[in-house]
Amino acid sequence: MKFTVSSSALLSLLATTGKVINSKNTLPILDYFLMELKDGELKVTTSDLETTLIATLKVDNVEKEGMVAAPAKLMLDVLKECSEMPLTLEVNDSNWEIKISWHSGGSSVPGANPISYPTVQSLAEDKTEVTLDVDVLVNGINKTIFATADDELRPVMNGVFISLDQSGVTCVATDAHKLVKTTSECACTTAASFILPKKPANLLKTMLLKEDGDIQMSFDKNNAKFCLKNSTLVCRLIEGNYPNYNAVIPTANPNKMLIDRIELVNGIKRVAVCANPTTNLIRMDIADNKVTLTAQDLNFYVSANESLSCSYDGEPITIGFKSTFLVEILSNIETPTVLVELADSTRAGVFKPVYDDKPSGLTLMLLMPMMINA
Repeated sequence: MKFTVSSSALLSLLATTGKVINSKNTLPILDYFLMELKDGELKVTTSDLETTLIATLKVDNVEKEGMVAAPAKLMLDVLKECSEMPLTLEVNDSNWEIKISWHSGGSSVPGANPISYPTVQSLAEDKTEVTLDVDVLVNGINKTIFATADDELRPVMNGVFISLDQSGVTCVATDAHKLVKTTSECACTTAASFILPKKPANLLKTMLLKEDGDIQMSFDKNNAKFCLKNSTLVCRLIEGNYPNYNAVIPTANPNKMLIDRIELVNGIKRVAVCANPTTNLIRMDIADNKVTLTAQDLNFYVSANESLSCSYDGEPITIGFKSTFLVEILSNIETPTVLVELADSTRAGVFKPVYDDKPSGLTLMLLMPMMINA
């Protein structure tokens, strides 16, 4: 195996695929890149047994094709120190030594036999295949992934629920405290759903930003496959039934507040400095087109308050929220103005972006309140 490649192009390829590799792997071979050279194209595969990422790169001056397992950390460390220059990689088929040469020097890296690298999980013949606009998927994942849980007892909540039907694509994530639901109009002839784990969802979030047009997505009851321009992601899905999220979304919220999102976020951050570090409770008193934010920590005799103007339609209401969750939700809304819908102090608050024009999709964020001690 011998070829020439741009150092920056190879580093970019390995850095992207290397995100799949775990810091502690059950199999030593999973600490390696599987590199295969064929038909003038370098294919790099990484896997943690649950998620597999395959990416390709066109290379120059191919003298000999072949395969090798290259140590991930060592390869990345060598390439990070190389400025943009052509590199020649040559593999000794007898001892798997990888020689990396450049105009003024070179290095030698110990490779491994690629035969023990795990094969990519194939999908069932009755798999569902869908073509999706890249923006629909990237927006759905971007807006929901922060609300996923880390709950060993309820693994179905540790991913993004993606549902397809004729009305479009719905993405949902919840950790039982906060919930985010996005709906995008998209022509889907198939009705199906699956739960995408957090790790491949984060990988997709990064990779999809470099894509345009449509992507091919296929899945069965166990695995999903995403085909992009120069890469393919295959991952195991989370098995189980996702909670009935529609049941917890309040349908009647008579109290509605329109407020500048940035002002509200900054006000919460200032007041939260004096909140009890255990609860992070922020109290909101809303009445007469004004919202008063209050936080206090009785253990240290500190308190803070701030009043902000808003447009409020409803009865005076007092409600408490965890400040960290509140900031998280407001920071993931992109519009300057936010609509907050409330029923009473015991029921969830609903947060919606306010658009100037008709949006291509709908976003709804929900946050459970906290009890306020009188």
